[in-house]
Amino acid sequence: MKAVKIAYKPVGLALGAVAGLAAGALFKQTWKVLGHDEDAPDATDEDRSWGEVLLAATVQGAVFAVVRAAVERAGATGVRGLTGTWPG
Repeated sequence: MKAVKIAYKPVGLALGAVAGLAAGALFKQTWKVLGHDEDAPDATDEDRSWGEVLLAATVQGAVFAVVRAAVERAGATGVRGLTGTWPG
C-alpha cells in the first residue's frame, strides 16, 4: 500500500465525519423546503404514513450520498494537488 493511501486514511475518516454533520443539516433544511414543518419521520413513527416515512428515507439517503461523494472527491483532489498522487 502506498504511503499516500496510508496517510490519507485518518484524513478520510475526518472528512467522513464532517460530511455526516453537513449532510444531516442539509437534510433538515431540504425536508423543510419540501413543505414539512416537522422533523422527518422515523420508521417507527406510528402517526406517519408509509409514504411519508419512505419519502424521508429516500431524500435522506440521496442527500447523504451526494454530500459524502462530494466531500470524499474534494479530499482526494486536494491530496493529489498537494502530493501529486491520487490517494484511492
